[in-house]
Amino acid sequence: MEKINAVITGIGGYVPEDVLTNEDICKMVDTTDEWIMTRVGIKERRILKGEGRGTSYMGIRAVNQLLEKTKVNPEEIEVVIVASTTADYRFPMTASIIAYQTGCKNAFTFDMQGACAGFLYALETGANYIRTGRYKKVIVVAGDKMTSITNYEDRTTCPLFGDGCGAVLLEPTTEELGVMDVILRVDGAGFPHLIMKAGGSAYPSSHETVDHREHFVYQDGRTVFKYAVTYMADAAAEIAERNHLTKDDITWIVPHQANLRIIDATAKRLGVPMDKVMVNIQKYGNTSAGTIPLCLWEWEDKLKKGDNLILAAFGAGFTWGSVYLKWGYDGKKA
Repeated sequence: MEKINAVITGIGGYVPEDVLTNEDICKMVDTTDEWIMTRVGIKERRILKGEGRGTSYMGIRAVNQLLEKTKVNPEEIEVVIVASTTADYRFPMTASIIAYQTGCKNAFTFDMQGACAGFLYALETGANYIRTGRYKKVIVVAGDKMTSITNYEDRTTCPLFGDGCGAVLLEPTTEELGVMDVILRVDGAGFPHLIMKAGGSAYPSSHETVDHREHFVYQDGRTVFKYAVTYMADAAAEIAERNHLTKDDITWIVPHQANLRIIDATAKRLGVPMDKVMVNIQKYGNTSAGTIPLCLWEWEDKLKKGDNLILAAFGAGFTWGSVYLKWGYDGKKA
């Protein structure tokens, strides 16, 4: 029996139209464009506006674009997985909303929460559904409305985040393509350093938690940066080494877009020049689970069948990992 692997056969994406610039941020908190650009490399970010618009709003548009581009009947989709930290509601799941609104009425759905590494977690999960041979068409959606949990009175975090969402279609292949190898890790010791302190079952919403502004992202920036630089670069280097990939074999590095210095450190660890690294943090900021699929979406027309990609991410939890992905089609023909 031939080995079945999961390959990305199409991608869609969505970012909101409204832009929040560094100049706008400077009017909210005591900071400067130079400070933001020097420390994280972000110039502007997209903001989802409109009452009642959550992560599903962006996911629906990304999936609709994906289905249109691939000419796939939504009724053929069997699984929809959504990786997000900012679900529309505590329940029902955001994946069910996206599936219903995009016509994927025969799919079973669920949400995953892997923070900024969520796309990697969901990609491997979706790939395993394909590898079993039971499922033929799986959609993985990843993205966040980070502005919904951003404190615009906190100068250390409010410049970092934006909103956006990407979606990929996974299908079976017997070619040496697709999700070739995966490293996923977690270290629960990191939980107090990057967290939304209230709103869950441990500390339910109350007047006190709202007054103390505990429903926003809290980040110990120095600690998170230290771990992110090490763990993300280490995972990318490990997966390249165990698949015998040299710097010349790697076509693209696709890093989580949290901080330009972390991205640069990952590229240097692999010895890969920055012109082979996908970077769009300057215009979208950190969209959490959405950053990697949004990079693939933007660079799609530059991708060719057989390209070797190293995906790497780090997020709350701490969660991190890397994926060796062999691209499945010529993007210009998509």
